Amino acid sequence: MFKVKIGAHVGLVRILKAEGVNWVSVFPSSGLNTPCGDEGVTNLMLRDERFAVAVADGFSRVSNRQRFGVCTVQGGYNSAGLQYAYGALAQAYEDGTPLLCVTDGVHTPITGVKSFDISAAYQSVTKWTGYIDKPHRVPEFMTRAYTYLKSGKPGPILIQIPRDLTDYDDALYPYDSPPGWRPQGDPRDVERAVRTLLASKNPILYAGQGVFYADACTELKEFAELIQVPVLTTLKGKSAFPENHPLSIGVKGIPAERFLTNADLLFGLGCSLSPGRKYGGFMHQIPETRRSDIIPAHAKKTLIQCTLDDMDLNHYYQINHAVLGDLKLVLQQLINEARKQLVGKTRTNSTLTQELEEAKKAQADKYMPLMTDNTRPINPYRVYWEIMNTIDRPNSFVTHDSGLTREQLATVYEAIVPHSFMGWGNVSTLGFGLGAAIGAKLAFPDRQVINVAGDAAIGYQLGNYEALVRHKIGITTIHINNSGFSGYGPGFWGAGRNPYVAEVTDSSTLNMAKAVEALGEYTERIEDPDEVAPALKRAFKKNASGTPAYLEFICSKYPVAGAWLQN
Repeated sequence: MFKVKIGAHVGLVRILKAEGVNWVSVFPSSGLNTPCGDEGVTNLMLRDERFAVAVADGFSRVSNRQRFGVCTVQGGYNSAGLQYAYGALAQAYEDGTPLLCVTDGVHTPITGVKSFDISAAYQSVTKWTGYIDKPHRVPEFMTRAYTYLKSGKPGPILIQIPRDLTDYDDALYPYDSPPGWRPQGDPRDVERAVRTLLASKNPILYAGQGVFYADACTELKEFAELIQVPVLTTLKGKSAFPENHPLSIGVKGIPAERFLTNADLLFGLGCSLSPGRKYGGFMHQIPETRRSDIIPAHAKKTLIQCTLDDMDLNHYYQINHAVLGDLKLVLQQLINEARKQLVGKTRTNSTLTQELEEAKKAQADKYMPLMTDNTRPINPYRVYWEIMNTIDRPNSFVTHDSGLTREQLATVYEAIVPHSFMGWGNVSTLGFGLGAAIGAKLAFPDRQVINVAGDAAIGYQLGNYEALVRHKIGITTIHINNSGFSGYGPGFWGAGRNPYVAEVTDSSTLNMAKAVEALGEYTERIEDPDEVAPALKRAFKKNASGTPAYLEFICSKYPVAGAWLQN
């Protein structure tokens, strides 16, 4: 019998296809590109390595750990490509994104040479990195890679495959897709957590992005309604719980501050509770000006945590109780245990409902004048208000970029279905919002996708607008143009310390819409508040035919920082 052999790279691509991968984001090239083309896997060419990783990252974040973004960049002798991708992999690692990055490995004869030791260099920003040293080991390494993607704590995987690997017999070394494994919580821990929770007077549930990766949004809602406890989410957990729900506290603002301050118990679900992670630790949902008054109260709070990662426990705050396990399975256990302990009773709390309504009204009273402001330049909150009222929110996706667009949008945007909003930000780089939006559009091709960015982020995204045109990815970028990086307001940096000046990027001298138009996108520059909604509608219509759109809104500096720094 004749053996049928295949190349190592072809074997790897066929494994990707077996795992449901139909595109790979790339810049500029690697040993994987030709096999991908030959095997019918689209090479989604971006404009830099960081965005190649970012698109895979965004796709994975909205896929509930059921599909995984895959990217490929140059490595080996041309390791500069992988070096450019380092920051993006660091962000994926810090944010716990399960993505697969494939790069060239150094040629097998020189493995172990210190200057080419990619594995050692990337151990700090990956869950696992593997170097495939023999062709027949491709299925072995890919089995391990997908096991790690599907099981345990999420994180990026890096696979190195040298270009000098030859053929192997795939009949002799077949690939069998691993299912992934999920642990339940210890029943004793579940019983103790529920008993403590039901005995508390003012508990809150604090939900993170682990709710998404466990595909547990339905269970979270059922649990909250059963025990009648309000839900606060982390920024990365935003949209895991419907924010128009009577029990929703949102992410930040007046309701978050009030209920965090008054809570006697906080139950963390799928989050780290670490203050070191700026947008994952609950202290960062309290304005800095008032944290000194609230921190002592945290010592009096009971903290319960449900996480898949034991390294999150007692990371900073002393945990009273914990349940280790997959959040979907643990929430099912918590629901069953709560029903058992309630013995058929229905929990109601009219006082809680009234307090929530009052806090939300105070929030609305504060921001509604900003969101309906009709002055010029356009108030940025007016743009967010028109987005919410123009877009089909149950069938949409919105994300932000680093800086003030994140602070503003996360506070006022009401997300009502899972993955209708992506919040992010820890070890994050400007411009990631566009990569996240592209990944989301690839995951949800029928959704309207919006990327909201400020002046600084636009510069990082600019080259990749061309990739949207080339690949016919119909998303809309909202540019909040507030005349440059000095939008933080007078004195934010301290006298004489602000390295940016408004005159350099004044909206009257720069027309970014024209620059983006030259790349082939549909663009508009809007200065009249009454034109915000019509412009959005025109952009969405263009998106429907695969044309990306760019809307540059000329906005005021105030109250850009006001709602963030003086919440």
